[in-house]
Amino acid sequence: MPPLSHRRQPDPPICVAAAAPPGWSRAGSLCQGLAAFAAYLAAGLFLVLAGLLWSSEPRAEATAQGQEMTTTLTLLREGGFPEKSQAVDRLVAAGEPDALAYLQALLDGRLYQTKSEGRLVVAEAAEGGYRLSDPQGGAVLGQATEADLVKITINNALRTKLKAAIARLSLNHPEPRVRLAAVSGMLERLQAESVPLLKARLATEQDPRVREALEAGLSLADLGGDDRDLQLAAIAALSGNLTPAVRNRLGTLADSQDQELAKAARRSLARIEGKIQFYRGIETLFFGLSLGSVLVLAAIGLAITFGVMGVINMAHGELMMLGAYTTYLIQTLMPGDLEWSLLVAIPAAFVVAGLTGILIERTVIRFLYGRPLETLLATFGISLILQQLVRTLISPQNVPVANPAWMAGSLEINSVLSLTYNRLYIVAFCLLVFVGLWLILRRTSLGLQVRAVAQNRPMARAMGVRSARVDALTFGLGSGIAGIAGVALSQLTNVGPNLGQTYIIDSFMVVVFGGVGNLLGTLVAGLSLGVANKLLEPWAGAVLAKILVLVFIILFIQKRPRGLFPQKGRAADA
Repeated sequence: MPPLSHRRQPDPPICVAAAAPPGWSRAGSLCQGLAAFAAYLAAGLFLVLAGLLWSSEPRAEATAQGQEMTTTLTLLREGGFPEKSQAVDRLVAAGEPDALAYLQALLDGRLYQTKSEGRLVVAEAAEGGYRLSDPQGGAVLGQATEADLVKITINNALRTKLKAAIARLSLNHPEPRVRLAAVSGMLERLQAESVPLLKARLATEQDPRVREALEAGLSLADLGGDDRDLQLAAIAALSGNLTPAVRNRLGTLADSQDQELAKAARRSLARIEGKIQFYRGIETLFFGLSLGSVLVLAAIGLAITFGVMGVINMAHGELMMLGAYTTYLIQTLMPGDLEWSLLVAIPAAFVVAGLTGILIERTVIRFLYGRPLETLLATFGISLILQQLVRTLISPQNVPVANPAWMAGSLEINSVLSLTYNRLYIVAFCLLVFVGLWLILRRTSLGLQVRAVAQNRPMARAMGVRSARVDALTFGLGSGIAGIAGVALSQLTNVGPNLGQTYIIDSFMVVVFGGVGNLLGTLVAGLSLGVANKLLEPWAGAVLAKILVLVFIILFIQKRPRGLFPQKGRAADA
């Protein structure tokens, strides 16, 4: 037996996972690293292949859809009327998101082909030619002349087919407002072929307003049939429906020779008319509240300067004008940020009008305290100076102030009632300003000093209150709020040098009617006068309604000289 040192050792393994003998440690580690690398490489290749196999089908599908869309657009560009009809069928069947834009532009006669590139574009008439945009997404493509374009023409048969195709696509649009508009359009000229579309959409529709319109369409279809029982049931179902097409159809049936049908139609029309009057009353109330909010914004600053300080400030309207012009200048300085310019204009208008008010108080008003008639004449002269200053520095004509997008449009409740967003924001803004001013006067040291000076000026000065400083800050606060009111007015009316003259008399009426120096009285009086004015306008007219309101205030002041909410205690004695 050979000695142990000469015995043949076994060959080292290709790769070991467990601990190797000391002589093999380096080779074993190398083998382990190679094995791990091979395993990771195999796993990575497997994942890549799996991903390619998984994504090949969607990519192929997307490529096929793109080729299908290209073929369809080629038929629209180069084909005759039969080929264009095939293209319309292809667009409807594909259900592409941009198909509706192509079909609507084709129906409206706005779909053109560029001669240079052969590209389909939507062309809108503009100065010097046409403004071009891409049907897919609406991106602006520049301008072109008529010689650069070829119009995609259609005939009557294709026009009818387009209307049906647009209705079908619009009924399946993801936006409820688009579906509602499509149903409303179909109700105006309801056709027999539209009924199956309405039924199919009703089976899956979730939006309540769209469902109501769909049910009205199906009921209108029953009215056009010969089954008398179905007609009576349809009239009962349409009772109270405010859609114009329903009212028109029921108005026709009200003159029918069939007395039972005519009687049922008249009953439904009477109920519809009652709902219309109800919603018109709500609309009048809303307009009255919006007008009252404007009056409150215009008068709430005057309630401080006139009610608390006893100053008849005839330049208050011009301070509102400065706020409106500040809004115009801010929009001019921020042409690309219209959505934010109004929010920037609010503090800017407060600062501009407030500093102007402090300047007026320091240079003129402080020498006229206790002489209200002199303050009236002095501030009237200041108002003329401010008007002329604006005419000279800016423009003697009205200047345009745009509404941001979030204030444009209206909140449509139904077909007879819609509330404009700008007036809704004005009402909310009025309440916000009122609450802010109330908190300043009731919860701050400045408010405490203002009330102390208003109630007993000598005693307040004896307690260490600097009455001259308080007067300047109070006048500046009232003037700054007038500037904020001008920002609100710029969103409702024309901005010009005479803007303030329109509201100064109404502002004094609100302050006197509500109670001099009472903020709550100013709020109640402004809203009440606004609603009363709008309620009187339908039967008295705008001018006579204002006269009647003025006569009412005069008679009311004869009975209650201190207004709706008279001040009590020391403030009343002062």
